[in-house]
Amino acid sequence: MAFRKAMKGAVLVGGGAVATVFALSQLSQYRKKHSHLVSVEASECKPLQMHRSLPTREHQLQALQQTSEFDVLIIGGGATGSGCALDAVSRGLKTALVERDDFSSGTSSRSTKLIHGGVRYLQKAIMKLDFDQYRMVKEALHERANLLEIAPHLSSPLPIMLPVYKWWQLPYYWVGIKLYDLVAGSQCLKSSYVLSKSKALELFPMLQKDRLVGAIVYYDGQHNDARMNLAIALTAARYGAAIANYTEVMHLLKKTDPNSGKSHVCGARCRDVLTGQEFDVNAKCVINATGPFTDSVRKMDDQEVLNICQPSAGVHIVMPGYYSPDNMGLLDPSTSDGRVIFFLPWQKMTIAGTTDTATEVTHHPIPTEEDINFILTEVRNYLSCDVEVRRGDVLAAWSGIRPLVTDPNSKDTQSISRNHVVHVSDSGLVTIAGGKWTTYRSMAEDTIDAAVKAHGLKAGPCKTSGLLLQGAEGWSPTLYIRLVQDYGLESEVAQHLSNTFGDKAFEVAKLAQVTGKRWPIVGKRLVSEFPYIESEIEYGIQEYACTAVDMIARRTRLAFLNVQAADEALPRIIEIMGKRLKWSEQKKKEQLEEAKKFLYYEMGYKARSEQLTDRSEITLSPRDIERYKKRFHMFDKEGKGFITILDVQRVLESINFQINESALHEILTEVDLNKNGQVELNEFLQLMTAIQKGSISGSRLAVLMKAAEENICRREVISVDRSGGGLINDGQAFGERKRGS
Repeated sequence: MAFRKAMKGAVLVGGGAVATVFALSQLSQYRKKHSHLVSVEASECKPLQMHRSLPTREHQLQALQQTSEFDVLIIGGGATGSGCALDAVSRGLKTALVERDDFSSGTSSRSTKLIHGGVRYLQKAIMKLDFDQYRMVKEALHERANLLEIAPHLSSPLPIMLPVYKWWQLPYYWVGIKLYDLVAGSQCLKSSYVLSKSKALELFPMLQKDRLVGAIVYYDGQHNDARMNLAIALTAARYGAAIANYTEVMHLLKKTDPNSGKSHVCGARCRDVLTGQEFDVNAKCVINATGPFTDSVRKMDDQEVLNICQPSAGVHIVMPGYYSPDNMGLLDPSTSDGRVIFFLPWQKMTIAGTTDTATEVTHHPIPTEEDINFILTEVRNYLSCDVEVRRGDVLAAWSGIRPLVTDPNSKDTQSISRNHVVHVSDSGLVTIAGGKWTTYRSMAEDTIDAAVKAHGLKAGPCKTSGLLLQGAEGWSPTLYIRLVQDYGLESEVAQHLSNTFGDKAFEVAKLAQVTGKRWPIVGKRLVSEFPYIESEIEYGIQEYACTAVDMIARRTRLAFLNVQAADEALPRIIEIMGKRLKWSEQKKKEQLEEAKKFLYYEMGYKARSEQLTDRSEITLSPRDIERYKKRFHMFDKEGKGFITILDVQRVLESINFQINESALHEILTEVDLNKNGQVELNEFLQLMTAIQKGSISGSRLAVLMKAAEENICRREVISVDRSGGGLINDGQAFGERKRGS
C-alpha cells in the first residue's frame, strides 16, 4: 500500500515536473532565438588550417615577443583559458595564451574526472522553478555530448549507480533521473533504468546489501581531465595560437585614449619563468581566465575592485581498482553532512570524492587528513562490511580549488553564481570566472563573444562545437590493435597509448626503444604495474613538458594514481629529460627534489607517510607482540635490538632469495622512522600495529619478513616430520599463516 501511494505521488510529482521542464525548455528556445550577444562578420572568417607539426616552446616564445599586436591575449592555461584560445584562433583572431605554471596544473587536472550535467542542479531548478539552474543543466548536457564527440579517445560514457535504501526513494529518484534523460533529449547517452536488489548486487558486489531496496543507473561522461586540457591547448597551437607555459604575467599594460582620456588594457608584461627573461605582449583585448586567481589579475587592472572569487576546496582520494567494478560508478546523494560523494572507476583505479570546504587561494593546495578520513568514512557506509576500507589503501590524494564566484554584474553581490560569469571592466579587461569543466567550451564562446563586442574585433562565428581535438581525427576503438601488430607493443600499453594520444599514438610508438625481449618488442615501462612507457617522456617534451612534475602529474597521470609508483619512476624520468633537455647534474637534483616535494605535499604522500611515525602507539595484543618479536629476532640473530640491510640480506640468502641492494635499502627506509639506517624492534612493532589497523597496506618489509619466516618454518617442518613429530609443528605453522601477518 505504501509503495502504491509513493508511486501515485511520484506520478503526480513527475507529471508536474515534466510540464515544468517542457515549459522551461520552450522558454529557453525562445530566449535563444531572440538574443544576439554579438554581431560577427562571417566574411572575415578564415578557413581553418592545422599545422602538421607542433611549434616548439622556443618558437612560441619568439612569436609572443615578435608579434606587434595580437587580437586577444589570454591569461591562464586551464580548461577555460585553453578553450578561449581555441575558440579565438578558430574564428580567425590572432591569439596568444600565457600560463604561469603548466597547462592544467591547477583545478583542471584535479577534478572528479566527470563530464556531467548536474543531477542535483536539475532538482533545484524544478523545485524552485529556477530558470538559471535549468539553463545551466541544459547547457552542460549539450556540452557533455559535444565533448564526447570531439575527443572520443579521452572520454567515454560511464554508468553511475544510485543505491536506494528506502522504498519511497525509489520512485522519487526514478522521476528525477528520468527528467535528467528528458532534458538531455536526443543527446541522452543511454536511457536510465531501475535495478532490483539482486541485480544491483550482481553489478556492484561490493555494495552494502543490508536494507538495500534496489538501485537506479544513469549515464554521464568520464574523461582524462589533464590530457583533455592539454589536447585543447595543443589543438589551439596547431591552428596557429601562440601559447606558452611557464610564462608569468608581471603586470598589465595600459594606454590612454587621447580623445576620452580613459586608460585601456593593451597587453601584459610577461616573464619566462624558466629563464627569467621579461618581454611585453601587446593585444587589443586581454582575457582573464585564471580560475581561483581571478581576483589577483583583476586587481592588476584596478586595485580597488572587490573580490568576486569564493574558493572551495574539493579533496579526492584514489584507491585500488578492486574497490569498484571496472565499468560502474556509484553516487551517494546524501552523505552524513549533506554533501554528494562519487565513487568511480578511473584508469583501472577507484576515485572517491569530493569534499566541499571553504579555503584560501593557493598555488599548492594540500589534501588534509580530515578530508581523507571523511571520504573513507562515507565509503564505509555504502560498501559491504565484508570489504575492509583501509586508510593504507589510499594510494594518492589531491585537493582542487573550485572558483565559485559572485557576479559583479549583479546588484546582489552576496549571492554565489553556480553558472559562469563574463565581465568587462571599464578599462576593457575581460574576465571569465566560475562554471565547471564540462561547460568550458560554451564559457569560451561567451567570453570571445563579449571580447569581440567590447573591442570591436573582426571575427567569424564560433566554430568549436563539433571541432575535433588533437588525436581524435584518425582514432577508432580498434586503433590499438594496429599498434600491437605494427610495433610489437603489449596490448595493455597499446590501449593506453590509443586512449591517451589518439591517432598521435603512432608518433609515441615510433620513439619507443627495442626491449631486446621476444615480447614486447618495443616499449619499456616506467613502472611495472602501469602501462606508461619511456617514449612518452620523449614525446611529452614535444608537448611542452618542462619539468619532472609535468611528466608525473599531467603528461602521464602516475602522481594521481599512485604516489609511490610515481616516486619510483622519477629517477628514470629525470634521466631521460635531462639527456634531452641537456640538464646539468645540479638541475637534475633540483628537479628530483621539486618532484618529491610535489608528491609529498600535494599528492598525499605526507598524509600517507604520517600513518607511521615515531609517536605511533603500539596496540598489539601480548600474543601478537610475542609473535612479531619472534619474527624480528629471526633477522636480529645477534640480539642487537635492530636490523640492518646486512641482517636482511643474510636471512634472504639462506633461503636462496635474491634482491637488489638498492631496492632493499628503499624497503628499510620506509620503516626507518628515526632515519638512522636501521630498523629497531619498536619501529617494527609500530609497523605491524599500523598494518593491523589498516592505516598502512602493502609494506614491503612486512611482507618480505613474513615470507622469509614461513619459508624457514617450512624447512623446519620437513626435518621434524622425518623424525616422526611433524604433525603438531605443521599444524602450528598452518595456524600461524592463517592468523595473517
